[in-house]
Amino acid sequence: MKKEWSDFRVALSFLTIFPTAPDQNPDEEQLSRSMAFFPAVGLVLGLGLVVLDWTLDAFIPRPVLDCLLVLFLILASGALHLDGIADLIDGLAGGKDRAGVLRIMKDSHVGAIGVVGLVMVLLLKYLSLFNVPPDVKSAALILTPAAGRWVQVVLAAYCRYLRPEGGTAAVFVDRVGEREVLIASGTLIAAALVLFGAKGIFIVFLFGLSAMLLQRYFQKRLGGVTGDVLGAATEVVEVLALLFILALFPIGGDL
Repeated sequence: MKKEWSDFRVALSFLTIFPTAPDQNPDEEQLSRSMAFFPAVGLVLGLGLVVLDWTLDAFIPRPVLDCLLVLFLILASGALHLDGIADLIDGLAGGKDRAGVLRIMKDSHVGAIGVVGLVMVLLLKYLSLFNVPPDVKSAALILTPAAGRWVQVVLAAYCRYLRPEGGTAAVFVDRVGEREVLIASGTLIAAALVLFGAKGIFIVFLFGLSAMLLQRYFQKRLGGVTGDVLGAATEVVEVLALLFILALFPIGGDL
């Protein structure tokens, strides 16, 4: 149990701005093991969103508060995944082949299409969250970050790393396996059941379908993944999670 707690702290430190493991110097094996707890880190971020929502709800108008919730998630994760979505959109839009896509993604400059894509992702996330019914708002806030970080585990386990020179994500993609996928998936399924009951199973099924489609697309278009791709997948699945919840729990509908 001590090892699992240590791995969770490493995951929390890697995925957020909070220095939860300052006393640790994780090696590649521990970094890869920590990926099993990525959805658990998402649950912690989600709980933070719920606390913030409950605290400020009486003082701030709902549209502004939902914007602040999106901003909190961005700041807490150090905007780690937003950089990925902007770079990936730039690369896919401008690269004619895999080498071209990877070259554009590595460029530190963001093109117009990347900015537009980034703005649209944030706008979709905000509007979807704003329209989530109040009765399931807290559940949506908790599950959405967990789902976004779960998809990283799946893609890392079933795709190869693209850049031969290596990179931060190479440690995860090269070493993550079935153990990490099982733990991460079990965490997500349990959370969905607790938060949404029987409908939670269907929501997880939709997450699984989304992950499979993303995995096939990245394999066919790029031949694998990079850190930017994993970050972009997180943003995509977070938006999809809110859209799925909106579809299953329409305003005024039965829960």
